[in-house]
Formats: sequence, structure tokens, C-alpha cells
Amino acid sequence: MTLFAEIRETVLAAVGGLVADGILPEGLETRAVTVEPPRDASHGDMATNAAMVLAKPAGMKPRDVAEALATRLTADARLDSVEVAGPGFLNLRLSGDVWRGVIGQVLETGAAFGRSSMGQGRRVNVEYVSANPTGPLHVGHTRGAVFGDALASLLDVAGYDVTREYYINDGGAQVDVLARSVYLRYLEAHGQEVAFEDGTYPGDYLIEVGQALKEKVGDAFVDKGEHYWLAEIREFATEKMMDLIRKDLAMLGVEMDVFYSEKSLYGTGRIEAAIDDLRGKGLIYEGYLEPPKGKKPDDWEPREQTLFKSTEHGDDVDRPVMKSDGSWTYFAPDIAYHFDKVSRGFDELIDVFGADHGGYVKRMKAAVSALSGGAVPLDVKLTQLVKLRRGDEELKMSKRAGTFVTLADVVEMVGPDVTRFHMLTRKNDAPLDFDVDKVREQSKDNPVWYVQYAHARIKSVLRKAEDAGMTADVANLNAINDPAELALAAKIAEYPRLIEIAAKGHEPHRVAFYLYDLASEFHGLWNKGNTDENLRFFQEADPSATSGKLCLISAVAIVISNGLGILGVTPVDQM
Repeated sequence: MTLFAEIRETVLAAVGGLVADGILPEGLETRAVTVEPPRDASHGDMATNAAMVLAKPAGMKPRDVAEALATRLTADARLDSVEVAGPGFLNLRLSGDVWRGVIGQVLETGAAFGRSSMGQGRRVNVEYVSANPTGPLHVGHTRGAVFGDALASLLDVAGYDVTREYYINDGGAQVDVLARSVYLRYLEAHGQEVAFEDGTYPGDYLIEVGQALKEKVGDAFVDKGEHYWLAEIREFATEKMMDLIRKDLAMLGVEMDVFYSEKSLYGTGRIEAAIDDLRGKGLIYEGYLEPPKGKKPDDWEPREQTLFKSTEHGDDVDRPVMKSDGSWTYFAPDIAYHFDKVSRGFDELIDVFGADHGGYVKRMKAAVSALSGGAVPLDVKLTQLVKLRRGDEELKMSKRAGTFVTLADVVEMVGPDVTRFHMLTRKNDAPLDFDVDKVREQSKDNPVWYVQYAHARIKSVLRKAEDAGMTADVANLNAINDPAELALAAKIAEYPRLIEIAAKGHEPHRVAFYLYDLASEFHGLWNKGNTDENLRFFQEADPSATSGKLCLISAVAIVISNGLGILGVTPVDQM
């Protein structure tokens, strides 16, 4: 239970006391009662809306309820003051012992500080990256990979049972294009002149694949018709591309639990089973789609298709699952794939898509709702575009042109930790500028450096103290008494609540934001020590004060390390 949850229980206990005294009526609904940080830190450490929530159903004025609550809460030794504000809000100031207790708790629990049981072991499938196996990952995929991986780690810390999954799109026409492109590189490896037509993949990354194919089959495919080699090269090329993608992900520290092949859905009855499930629910019918909105194309003619009644589950229009020629639409295997997820017993599904998949969200949500009878929620997170820059120069990307900037390029330029942290400095649905020069600057304006610098500074002080024979000892926590020190402890106390809020909203960027704020509080206290010797963390002449202050900064280091762990970033001990 977080400190905020503990104080909320205290407020609810005070409400119960007022009910027992006959001041408040029985049967009041308290679910809307909150205890949160106040909008203005000068108002106190926490604020509660209890009086505002309970006044109307109690038939009382909010301030009257607030004053009655304040009288009861004032008796709690953990609260230094309880003030009624405005129409009936309560501002709470906690005692220094509470904040010192938080420091002790962090030191005692260490890497477990911030872990929550909120998820109660619910099984969550997080699908992310899922790039077409047609080449190395580019910087746009990098953002989805980092976001999905950090989200999975966040949910794990919040008590969920998480499966990380990659959907291999190896069943579509793009893999045929890959095979033809590899065939051209294969011919090239045999000394032939080749030309890459529009729509093929001319990237140099296929040169090695063409050479590997030559080593495997010799000249068996030279000058042979496509029907002779297409299927075999498809499989060979896909396997090589997935090896490349796995290598890219490993550079970023991303490890998947499951790689699921789209191709495994075809010819196995899985697509048919999913559609039959919907048909059994009365959600499949034969019908006609309306023409596209706006100007009707000259060649438009209505054709009977097999449609899914997705509008019954929140979609804008019904969606085709089988074309008039009897072939499946692109949507059909996606329905089957999510039917498989539902069948595997997941309690929640999360799909991380690129910005270009925005139009796919409603139909996918409708499919999962229909397949699970509304029992399994699907949250689709879209990651917006990344603009890669070097100063004023924008570094372009284009897989088809073979000139794109790869994930490996970015990691080699700035390292995996900088890449991961910076990708989380904006919410996933906001565009992101990634300046490869700025992310390496040593300044407060560079969040990853600023957070890492805080951790390194702390480790430096701890090494200096150790050399002097001093260590952190909670018996000396009373040395933590300055308002600035207690404010830093209060910021530490926010971490467990932050984890739960971020996990509920599927928002790992909140962890990065919090770490920057925590680092700012720490650096601010460090700077105050430059003018006030009593605030210095290492005081050679006062071992007991040093021991207590080492507890404070050790707690900061633990929280930074725990938070960076969620983001997939390794904390540094020196810079």
C-alpha cells in the first residue's frame, strides 16, 4: 500500500468515526474520496476531497464536514496540521517522522520499493514492434520497441503477469516482394547485372542474404521461373530478416517471450475458426459496402462480400473479412490472431501500433470485444513519428529507397540507454524530435544525462564516505530535518503511487518524467549544500549527521535505479 493509500485509509477511518458519532449518516459511498498531492505544493503535502464528496449525500455543507474531519484527523500523530481550504478541501501536512520513515522503508526494501500488487497477477499480453520482416528496424520501430518494452516492465512491477509478443507479418504480399528482392541479390552474387524496380527493396542489407542463398543452393535458382523458387526464398529470406530483427532488438535490450507467425494462421483452420466463432454469434453476414466517402471512383461497383458486424461493438462501419473472390482480407488473419490471444486466457490485451495504424483501432477493438464477449479489454497505443536530427539537419528514412536510418545506426551513435530514455521523454501519442547531438549534451536540458548524473553524484559521495569509514545508518535519520531534505523524502514517497498511476494509464513516460523531477530535487539540495554546510551530504566532522544524510541520498539512488530499470536503462555509478 502506498503512503497516499495509507492516509486515505486514515481519512476513511475518520469518516467512519463521524458516522459512529451520528455526525454523518450511514451508508455513504466513499469510492470517490481521494488523497493526492495538492496542485500547489505550498498548500501542504497531501489534499483530500472527502468533505466535497460526502457533503451532498450527507445533507451538509462541505465546510462543516471538512471541519468535523479536521478535528478527528488532527489527533493522528502522523499529521502535523490539517487545514480546511476553500469550499471544503482538506490540506494535510505530514510530520517529519513520516518522511524519515519512507527513507527507512526504501533502504529496507531496496529493489522491491515501488512494486505493487495492484495487477493481482492478471495476465496481460503486450504486442509491440511487429514490423514486417522485410529489413532491419528503423528509428520509427525503435520508439514502438522502447515504449512497448517499458510498458511491459511497468506492468510487471505493478503486479501483472506479462507476456511480451511480436507478431511476424509473414503472410502477406510484402514477403513475396522481399523474396524477389533477395532473388535479385542472389543473381548479383552470381555476377549478373540486376535492376531494382519500384516496389522492391534495394537496401544493401540484402546483399549478404543473396550471398547466403548462393552458398546454400548454388546456381539451382539461376534463370529459373518464379514459381520454381518463390516459396523457398520466401521462407529463407524471412528467417534471415527475423535473425536481423532479433539482433536489432538485442542491441536495445529488448527480449520477446513469443514470436507469433501470421503464416501459421493460413491453411490450419485458425482463420476459419475465428470467423465461425463470430458467425455463431450472429456477427457475420453477406452484404455490400457503401462506396468510399467523397467522390465515387469511376470504376466503383458494389460487390457482395462476407462482412463482420463490427458496428455492434463500437466500430463506424462493418468490415469485410472475405473478398468477393473468396480470399481473406487483411483483417481476417488479424481477427484470428487476436482470437488466439483470447483463447490463450489473457485477461487484457495491449497492441502497440505505429501512427499509420490509427484507422485500424476501432475495428480491432470491435473484434476483440466480439470474440471475448466483452470480457477481454484491448488497449491500442499508437506511437507517433520520430524526427531524427543532427542539429538543423533532419536524417531521413525510407525502407523502400534503402536510405533509412536504422535502429542499429541510432544505438551505435548514442548508445542503448540514451536511446531508450529519450524515446520516453514524450507521451507515445506526441511527435518526438531526436537530436543525436543534444541527447549527448551534459546539461539540465538533457533529461537522461541529468538523471544519470544524480545517480553518479550519489555514488561518488557514498564512495567518499566509505573511504572515511562512514556508512548509512537509519538510527541517525533524525539528521534529516531541513525542509529541503524532507521535500526530497516526500518526492521519494510519490514513487509507488506514480507506478500505479502509470500502470493504470499504460503510460511509461510518467516514470521518465518523475525521475527527472526527482533528480531536480536532488541536484537542488546538492546546490544548497554549497552555501549551507549543514545540508552537505558528507560532513567529515559530524559522522552521525553524515550517516543520516547518506540514508537519504541512498534512498534517492535506489529509486532512480528502480525507475531506470523499468525504462530498460542501466544506472551509471560515475561520469
